[in-house]
Order: sequence, then structure tokens, then C-alpha cells
Amino acid sequence: MTNHYRPAQSLLVEDGLELRVPEEGDSEELFLKIDENRQYLREWLPWLDDVKSVEEEAAAIRQGAYSENGCMYLILLGGSIVGTVGLNSIDWANRRFTIGYWLSEDSTGNGIVTKCCARIIDHCFTDLDLHRATILVAVENSISRAVPERLGMSLEGIEKDREWLYDHFVDAAIYGVTAPNWNVIRNQSGHGHQ
Repeated sequence: MTNHYRPAQSLLVEDGLELRVPEEGDSEELFLKIDENRQYLREWLPWLDDVKSVEEEAAAIRQGAYSENGCMYLILLGGSIVGTVGLNSIDWANRRFTIGYWLSEDSTGNGIVTKCCARIIDHCFTDLDLHRATILVAVENSISRAVPERLGMSLEGIEKDREWLYDHFVDAAIYGVTAPNWNVIRNQSGHGHQ
């Protein structure tokens, strides 16, 4: 399958909650949000030492914010950046993709990431004709693991020492769902496609 679709540049999740591919002009707001959450995010995210300035954030946006093989979305709550959701890799040959995310500490506990991930999964299955979604989460990161669990994804296994986190390895829990299963889950929960 060579004729790929491209991920949407923006997705409406619900009123006041939107996903949008960042532009270079977003780099200062995004950097400041990362910077004010640095200690909170550092517990589980390995890339914080690579983002030490607005310029480095701008370069990251230029290099990897959007391609047909993956993209980063800003989570915009009332127009303000509160985190990101990455469509981290799209494997078109096998019709599968992975999702990663982070959210500012003061925005947690409202189901924002769960809603955003559900919207991306809907988009990938419905609009991009992909078949399998995966979320990998550090085993001890219970807050982050709650997202795929709330989405009804299956725990498929544990990957030992998946990620080097500054000074130690962490194991990852692998969650997955296929398009047919997702349709069953969505119909049972009463969240039809938007």
C-alpha cells in the first residue's frame, strides 16, 4: 500500500479541546510549558535534557512535528498548550501506529489525554485505514497507564528495559487494540465516531 493518507493537521476533540500540529511560532509557549513541568515530567520522560531553550524546541518542531510517518499534536485547552500527543510512528506496511503523550501537572485528572488518544485512534482507524494501535508506558507509571486502561486497550505484555531514563532502565507495559476491537469498545461505551 503505497498511496498513504496523511494524518490530519488538526483534530477537534470536543468543544474547547483541540489537537493541532505545532508551528515554529508555538515553540516559545510549548517550551515554557515543558520548562514549568520539567521536574514533574522528568520522572518518566527521557528527552527533557534535549530541550533547554526555545531555539531547541523550534528546531525539534522543524525537524519532526509532521510527516506521513508520524506527527506531534499540541493539546490545546481553551486555546492554550497543556501538553502533546504524539502519533509517534506509523507503520503503513503493517497498518499500525503508536501513541505517546504528556500533560502539564495542573491539567491532569480531567480525562484530557484519554479523550485526545481516543480521537487520534478514531482518526487513524476511520480516516487513515490503519488497523492496530499501541501505547507503551513505563510499568510503574500508574497515572499514564490509566489512559490505555480507560480506553479499553489490552495489556499485551511487558518489555524489559525498554527505555534508558537518565540513570536507569525502565520496563514498559505494552497496550494494544485493533480496529475491530475498538469499534466494539466504542459501541459498548456509547462513544460513537464523531
